[in-house]
Amino acid sequence: MSDLSEIKQILDQQGRAFEEFKRTNDELIKAKADGKAIGDLEAKLAKIEKEGMSAGEAASAKLQAAEHEAKQAKAAAEEAKQALEELEAKLNRQGLGGLKGGTKTDVNAWARAVVDAHVKGVVNLSESQRKALEAVEAEYKSLSVSNDTTGGYLAPSEYVKEIIKGATEISPVRQLARVRATGAKSIILPKRTGQFAAVWVAEQGDRSETTGLKWGQLEIPAHEMYALIDISKQNLEDSAFDLEGEITFEATEQFAVAEGAAFVSGTGVGKPEGFLVNADVGITVTGAAAALTADSLFDVKHAIKTVYTRNANWALNRTTLGSVRKMKDGNGNYLWQSGLALGKPNTIDGDPYVEVPDMPNEAANAKPVAYGDFMRGYTLVDRIAMSMLRDPFTQATSGNIRFLLSRRVGGMVVLPEAIRVLKCSVS
Repeated sequence: MSDLSEIKQILDQQGRAFEEFKRTNDELIKAKADGKAIGDLEAKLAKIEKEGMSAGEAASAKLQAAEHEAKQAKAAAEEAKQALEELEAKLNRQGLGGLKGGTKTDVNAWARAVVDAHVKGVVNLSESQRKALEAVEAEYKSLSVSNDTTGGYLAPSEYVKEIIKGATEISPVRQLARVRATGAKSIILPKRTGQFAAVWVAEQGDRSETTGLKWGQLEIPAHEMYALIDISKQNLEDSAFDLEGEITFEATEQFAVAEGAAFVSGTGVGKPEGFLVNADVGITVTGAAAALTADSLFDVKHAIKTVYTRNANWALNRTTLGSVRKMKDGNGNYLWQSGLALGKPNTIDGDPYVEVPDMPNEAANAKPVAYGDFMRGYTLVDRIAMSMLRDPFTQATSGNIRFLLSRRVGGMVVLPEAIRVLKCSVS
């Protein structure tokens, strides 16, 4: 399938799924209003959400998987060819009587016999095919891999050099905030803290000083986070894996997890400051206990200055996004819209959104949604991307080598008025 046809198929699939999603949700709303049972409709809606609506957002992953499968198929074919050649060589060396010396023709006959035995059944094989199978079976019995002493030790299992890892969710901090690199312990940003007001005056009127223009500064320090791992010297020497590389990968991932969490809810003490914690970031209360409403999303959107809406994003987690997908405006139009057909990201009321796993779920007194120009409102500072100290001395008497990995990064809300948070009512 070509890339264009693949993309078209994905667009068609998501379009059909969203239309079905809207119809089902409309039925669910009506059933609730009429006091009817809604269990089946809720289950159907959840199924569409899971199986259909994720098609667009998983487009790149699907293409990547197809490419990966093609590579795997090619590798499997090459392995099968190599295995057949090795088998032929073994049979030629062993000179099995049933295979008349193990010629290539006889090996092919044995291979066909194996396939036909699976498809047609052993009783339907020809006499020559049965003899080929019996000859190999006799050899297998004399050198059985099921018994270590009769051949099992000579048939080791294959060790796959690939570690199975669950997915780690990371808040996409750098997709939203402004990132600055520094070679110092901190950066200082000058900031305007006051403005004068222009005054109308007559042609020959007196003009006095217009006061009020003031400046200040913000300092964003580069905080440190670390990981400390002890590994035995022998493990490093004998492992089938590059353990130093694995440690570096794991540290990079976990540092990103910690950074993303601090971006959302960091205290600012010894770590970056989160935009949900900053006292100057404005808050809009939903008015509905422990839940979001379409009106509350409009309220938070229109509570910030127009200039910030030109580059604004919604920030919410995947669970909250599922709730927002069901919401409509006053004209019955769904707030969530697919933008893939136009080559744009999906939107909520016309603005793009970013899934931020560290955002809280809907709950009483929680802040599940934020909106604004995070690029202007929040600044990240990179001091040291990552450093690794390999210490063979501290744990030498224990036979261990210590790895100390660290990273220095800072973050702070620099323009609170550019961001607005939506908070659920307590009751």
